[in-house]
Amino acid sequence: MTSNKELILVDGSSYLFRAFHALPPLVNSRGQPTGAVKGVINMIRALIKGHPDANIAVVFDAKGKTFRSDIYDEYKAHRPPMPDDLRSQIEPIHEIIRAMGLPLLIVPGVEADDVIGTLADQATSVGQKTLISTGDKDLAQLVNDHVTLMNTMTNEVLDIPGVEKKFGIGPNLIVDYLALMGDKADNIPGVPGVGPKTALKWLLEYGSMEGIIENAEKIGGKIGERLRESIDLLRLSYELATIKLDVELDVKIPELVHGAEDQESLHDLFSSMEFKTWIKELEEKGVSGSGKLDLDAGPSTAETDVEKVSVTPAETRYQCVTTEGELQELVEQFQNTKRFAFNVEFEGDHFLSARPIGIAISHELGEAFYIPIGHTEDSGQQLEADKVLTVLKPVLENPIITKSGYDLKTQRHVLQNLDIDLQPLKSDVLLASYVLNSVAVKHHLSDIARFYLDVDPADLESLVGKGRNKLTLAAVKIADFSDYACQRADFVNRLALNLEQDMSAEGHLAGLYRYYELPLIDVLQQVERNGIRLDAKVLNIQSKQLSKQLDKLQAAVFEIAGEEFNLASPKQLQSIFYEKLELPILKKTKTGQPSTAEPVLQELAQDYELPRLILEHRSLNKLKSTYTDKLPLEVNADTGRIHSSFQQAVAATGRLSSTDPNLQNIPIRTAEGRRVRQAFVASKGNKLLAADYSQVELRIMAHLSQDAGLLSAFSSDQDVHRATAADVFNTSLDEVTAEQRRSAKAINFGLIYGMSAFGLANQLNVSRGEAQEYVDRYFHKYPGVRDYMEQTQALADEKGYVETIFGRRLYLPDIHAGNAMIRKAAQRAAINAPMQGSAADIIKQAMIDIANWLEQDPIDARMVLQVHDELVFDVKEEDVDLLSAGVKFRMASAAALDVPLIVDVGVGDNWDQAH
Repeated sequence: MTSNKELILVDGSSYLFRAFHALPPLVNSRGQPTGAVKGVINMIRALIKGHPDANIAVVFDAKGKTFRSDIYDEYKAHRPPMPDDLRSQIEPIHEIIRAMGLPLLIVPGVEADDVIGTLADQATSVGQKTLISTGDKDLAQLVNDHVTLMNTMTNEVLDIPGVEKKFGIGPNLIVDYLALMGDKADNIPGVPGVGPKTALKWLLEYGSMEGIIENAEKIGGKIGERLRESIDLLRLSYELATIKLDVELDVKIPELVHGAEDQESLHDLFSSMEFKTWIKELEEKGVSGSGKLDLDAGPSTAETDVEKVSVTPAETRYQCVTTEGELQELVEQFQNTKRFAFNVEFEGDHFLSARPIGIAISHELGEAFYIPIGHTEDSGQQLEADKVLTVLKPVLENPIITKSGYDLKTQRHVLQNLDIDLQPLKSDVLLASYVLNSVAVKHHLSDIARFYLDVDPADLESLVGKGRNKLTLAAVKIADFSDYACQRADFVNRLALNLEQDMSAEGHLAGLYRYYELPLIDVLQQVERNGIRLDAKVLNIQSKQLSKQLDKLQAAVFEIAGEEFNLASPKQLQSIFYEKLELPILKKTKTGQPSTAEPVLQELAQDYELPRLILEHRSLNKLKSTYTDKLPLEVNADTGRIHSSFQQAVAATGRLSSTDPNLQNIPIRTAEGRRVRQAFVASKGNKLLAADYSQVELRIMAHLSQDAGLLSAFSSDQDVHRATAADVFNTSLDEVTAEQRRSAKAINFGLIYGMSAFGLANQLNVSRGEAQEYVDRYFHKYPGVRDYMEQTQALADEKGYVETIFGRRLYLPDIHAGNAMIRKAAQRAAINAPMQGSAADIIKQAMIDIANWLEQDPIDARMVLQVHDELVFDVKEEDVDLLSAGVKFRMASAAALDVPLIVDVGVGDNWDQAH
């Protein structure tokens, strides 16, 4: 009998891994991992809400081997063991699903896919509509007129047309497709070197896997050889990729119905997991727990070496320290401890001029002390700053007591202004949050606390107000400010422990945090304090020259336009361009107006003089307003230097960013932009030395892709751009022109940034067809690069993130975005992020190594700038050769790649000469 109700089959194992890897790690107060539990149950609850009339069953993989391991010993043989923190969450998920009244199926000897396939086939045979909720592409082979796939995390729905659109083939060929490509994760061999595009091309040409095998002799090149060598493995791969439709089950389709919830058990389980929102939902229905829950018991299934502790105190105790006796008592407490957390509250626009108004310290969870020293309101209630700092200095500098904080680089600056050398650094919750997931939250302390501690931090605005009546921090009453400051120090203390536990569960991330990010704090702080000399006179002269150029450009624009107008007004530009001069309208704004955005002007500039002049005017005007006019105002009056801040927790890829001022975006493609660097000069009697990685991201691509052509080119020290040009333009190496090499360089770097033929056509000013030819020739020369790109995009689509060589996880929240433009941007980022992120990790390691060497070596040199792949030093002239050799060696040795890291070094009186 056919049921009118829709049947939903949930691939619980897919949910489990997606939730664990795509969401930040969470633990409850007893250290029990809960993130995957919350993620899986959240998705199931969303399904129930979206399909209230459906029958829902959840299927998980059983423990142990399956029949596929009997067919092929190597099946899943190289998979790493399941992380303890994931394994410990499986049983709680099962318990919650049962308590929700949902059928739970776990069948030994087969995989969840096979159980789902069998049930879907049974439902199809009686004409019942079935929805399979999964993130696993393999299940697309089950789609038919009655079976549809849905990915709950992305809301992507695949019916037969959807499968055809996504894969380029129908469901009937998905197994052939999977067999050809193989699966590294499951160790299904496939045909070596065959990725999605090759598999699709062959299937469309020959109709099926068997058709491909029959025509194998017609397929040329190395890929044809690999196919012919792999026919037995290909048929084996087909068998392994095929989902069984005949599993013996103890349950029939009509029995898969949603039963009654055991709400009392759900309350107990949610209480154990500390899912407060869901507990509240139940209690609002009058549901309470059984009273049998042992909240003091540790996680019954956890198998972990990490001793996890609660970070949620039973109560809080915050105290304001205003007498010498209280201060002395506090210091005595901390002298007997091994660690504490602290936060210096301060005011000031720049770290060199920051003024502390108080220091909050927390040792025990839920307990914190605030010592006011710089309040202007109620100043009589605070101790003298000098007395407080004299007493605290030995504690803050004590090498035996480790310190945790938020944004320790800035905290160290503020304390160093007071002649306090904070050490040693144990934990920086800003960096810990960033390393765990750089895009999960804004990394403000309040956001991190809200996300990981499930607390509602005090609102600073309620203390200082806003608008014209906004108070300075110093003007807030001490009694009001004390609780706020104590809470922040307490949250730092709790977060330091919480995030440390999460980090320990992710070994590779813990290594990045401990050996890259934490040691870099000291290095960057010193670079910032060193600063770099700026000759303001040079920029003043350049500003005057730019003013003259801008006046000439403006006059030329007015002459062509036939009237004067405001060049910065889009509305007036629209009128001149499209109404008066009747230029072609290439694109419209959201409001339907002809666009004057930069990409549109660049395209118009290829054929028309006016847009070219407008673009040149915009470029020079930005250079003048952002750099030649503004940089002299950033010079510190006391040091005569610019002291930029280098941010570790901003760029998702791990790259450092420069602010106040930003020295990393000074344009160098134009002569005017490069001249700005002439104003950055060496100290008297010194030289600037600039060391720059050569083609580092291309070298990383060679290492990651293992493309034989790229590996050979870099290992034999070929000019890779010239070699690419020779192949792309069908010429010999000796006959490659400078223009062809420039084009090849654009191709090399453009493609690793995920640039399409359309983007390349615009950059090279050639037709789209010609650009596509270049792309095809490039991938013919470097097929491993194409395979790597396809595999990386597939991995990003599956997991929601990619990784650097060193294990930094780069999350891509838009990889499944409904908007095609946003999704494609995320796909391009997936290709480039491992290169850019790995390059960032490499130069961080180099900076740490060089800083350690300079600290021990008598060379008179200071690191003064970091700009992407470049380091700049201010060095005594007589030490240039020693510094050059030492820096070059350490930068080249910062990572062990399969190709050499090459470092170019330049020396000069200013940055332009050195670069």
